[in-house]
Amino acid sequence: MQPVKIFSVTPKLPQGLESLWGLAYNYWFAWNAEIEELFAQIDYKLWQRSAKNPVWFLNNVPQATLLRLAEDSIYKERLAEARQQLSRYLSVPVDCDFHLEDERQPVVAYFSLEFGVSSCLPVYSGGLGILAGDHLKSASDLNLPLIGIGLAYRQGYFRQYMTPDGWQQERYPDYDFEQMPLTLATGPDGTPAKVSLLIGDRPLEAQIWKAQVGRVALYLLDTNLPQNPPEFREITARLYGGGLEMRLWQEILIGIGGIKAIEALGLSLKVIHMNEGHSAFAGLERVRLFMKYSGLPFEAAQELAASSSVFTTHTPVPAGNDRFPPELMQRYFEPYARELGLAFKVFLALGREQPHNDSEHFCMTVLALKLSRFNNGVSKLHGYVSRNMWKQVWNQYPVEDVPIGALTNGVHAPSWVAPDIQMLFDRYLGPNWREDPDCDKVWGQADSISDAELWRTHERLRARLVDFVRARLMKQLVAQGARKADLQVALEVLNPEALTIGFSRRFATYKRANLLLQDKNRLIRLVTDKKRPVQFIFAGKAHPQDQAGKQIIKELITLCRSEACRYSMVFLEDYDMDVASYLVSGCDIWLNNPRRPLEACGTSGMKAMLNGVLQLSTLDGWWDEAYEPDNSLGWAIGKGEEYEDLEYQDFVEIQTLYNVLENDVIPEFYERGHGGMPRAWVRRMKNAIRTLGPRFNSHRMVEDYKTTAYLPAYENYLSMTRDNFAPAREMAAWRMDMMMRWGQLAILKVTSQDPDSVHVGQEMTIEAHVQMNGISPDDVLVQIYAGPVGQDGTFTERTIYRMEPAEETAEGHRIYRGKATPAEAGRYGFTVRAVPYHPLLLDPHALGLIHWASVE
Repeated sequence: MQPVKIFSVTPKLPQGLESLWGLAYNYWFAWNAEIEELFAQIDYKLWQRSAKNPVWFLNNVPQATLLRLAEDSIYKERLAEARQQLSRYLSVPVDCDFHLEDERQPVVAYFSLEFGVSSCLPVYSGGLGILAGDHLKSASDLNLPLIGIGLAYRQGYFRQYMTPDGWQQERYPDYDFEQMPLTLATGPDGTPAKVSLLIGDRPLEAQIWKAQVGRVALYLLDTNLPQNPPEFREITARLYGGGLEMRLWQEILIGIGGIKAIEALGLSLKVIHMNEGHSAFAGLERVRLFMKYSGLPFEAAQELAASSSVFTTHTPVPAGNDRFPPELMQRYFEPYARELGLAFKVFLALGREQPHNDSEHFCMTVLALKLSRFNNGVSKLHGYVSRNMWKQVWNQYPVEDVPIGALTNGVHAPSWVAPDIQMLFDRYLGPNWREDPDCDKVWGQADSISDAELWRTHERLRARLVDFVRARLMKQLVAQGARKADLQVALEVLNPEALTIGFSRRFATYKRANLLLQDKNRLIRLVTDKKRPVQFIFAGKAHPQDQAGKQIIKELITLCRSEACRYSMVFLEDYDMDVASYLVSGCDIWLNNPRRPLEACGTSGMKAMLNGVLQLSTLDGWWDEAYEPDNSLGWAIGKGEEYEDLEYQDFVEIQTLYNVLENDVIPEFYERGHGGMPRAWVRRMKNAIRTLGPRFNSHRMVEDYKTTAYLPAYENYLSMTRDNFAPAREMAAWRMDMMMRWGQLAILKVTSQDPDSVHVGQEMTIEAHVQMNGISPDDVLVQIYAGPVGQDGTFTERTIYRMEPAEETAEGHRIYRGKATPAEAGRYGFTVRAVPYHPLLLDPHALGLIHWASVE
């Protein structure tokens, strides 16, 4: 018999303890260790069982324990102080650069398919989600008017466990959102907010959960509602679960449903930020709403949406970008295209690199690129890779001019710096290091940290890591039904004083977690050296369908269990944020050896760096721009070479890796002065914290997004929507006029009065005759495109100089003049080009219009 009614029973907190709920329902606790300590002090074992989930914890603390705690005056004083700290944090005014009339209205909506805010909100799989979580936390600390939009997966990403022979298995627990720091979001009328949309011709409804992340709200859509058909309830069951059609449904929900959720919440966002292409349909939904509510034509609505949208791409390989076949898109988007006033072929062209190729699949990354005027990769090298990967979208332009910039990722220091190191930072960097946006000023004081204190603190963290590994390994072995002798090994594994090397990340094959295994004899010599012992800790998951990645894990586990390596090599199951926090703070070396240039960024190394853990990595992702050739910040594997023969690459780089370990890393770690301190090693730790701390933290990253994307996008939105969208309508008419006239514009003649040889710094005067075809000079930019030229006649670098319109010729052609100045000696060249110009057109590449000159 089922109960007549189901309801929640919650504990009654005694007087004086009620504010525990306020601390429990704000994820501010995830980056404030003193808040976690308040919960842990109540019942340490129960706190560990809770996966550091304060809501579940409070719901399971015995009432008798709470009553005893209510008599503890010292605890209640600490609780009151913590609550006051949170109140002071929440009361800070919103960033004044946005000049908001209503501070309750956010400006930016940050869309991501996953968010890694805390281990007790398991809606993340890896680096993309952790980055999104760090983005929200820094936006909170910097008090930006921003919200997050994602999905509430009731089974999250899979939990990993191993068979006795080391093969990865997946389990999917059902999470109870009512036992998490989540509340159902409400609309302006105070009732629970709901979202209704169509998946094809079938209705779908979603409720919205709210997670408060400091000052920032994260809204998560949930389709597990009885009114939805079973297959639609599964849309928010698993992150990256199901097949291609399920992925399309999820992306319709986060994109179109996410924009509808903003409406249902009574919010009026001006800017969206699409974190990866999964949410690109949000851009289309904005276009549709601008057309529906403001009466804009498609072209005006598209430019308005794009000029107030930001897109960050994370994937450095074409296969990693979601693509859907035309017939699948037709099933779900043909009526939607009609709402936009587009023929379906024209609609499909929005997601194609080659718009007229009817067989090309619809690519979400291409759609996002076309619906944003602020596009970026996540490191300098990744920006270069992305421009080459997506150059066909702007095939009229040189690769260097493809409008994809680079804004390097960062990590949220208060979340990832161990509490012991945080105490050092409080003492030597000052108490404001957590929120001060002036990163250079804060981290520049790292040199003042005492060598002895830093090293002693690091040794404690290494010992803590070893204890954690032993306990977790014991738990793994018990679950596998291991023998008593194997359980005894778990108690003795690792040496708390040995050089400890960590490797933890997603087990994609290009990350080469098994590179060390390609010379097992050399590896075994390292880990069995009694005088200078070395030990390795591995952790990470392979995607459930990645059999090659699972095989790599199996090979590693087999070696870790071998007689020679069982005490000095460990693989930890079920890598998550909690495991990562121990690894990035307790290892001595962070090993990273992906195939260049396939690592977009690699933020785990940044987390380790902030704790004084040194890097040993191929020159890929963030390390390509962070590494210094004098090794003062860490070590490199190779010099940034790229290979066509992958087997040869592995052969060369494994030799380099072992050479660096044997000749540089290990000797320096064990070179101890008086008192047993490795002074050269500690000097590198402080160099890295001082030099890289300000560059690779998420406060700098979010500040960069604010100044280079959010504020310009916000200002452009305000400019285009004033006077009932008059500028947007005017721009749409201008755009149509340019599209019709541009074909007849031509650069007829280019001359230079200078000799064939000029001196460095000598100005060159260049003149161009342009057939305007009735286009006003105010609507055209004519530019000198100049720079050093290689032996093949192509530019190796380029500088763009603006030319100014002058008189007309007798034939009616407009003369443009400008100057170019060679900065260095050598082969130098120039040409002239024309691109459209409008004050509200943020990117002239957007129209795909350009003319190049033939220089005489």
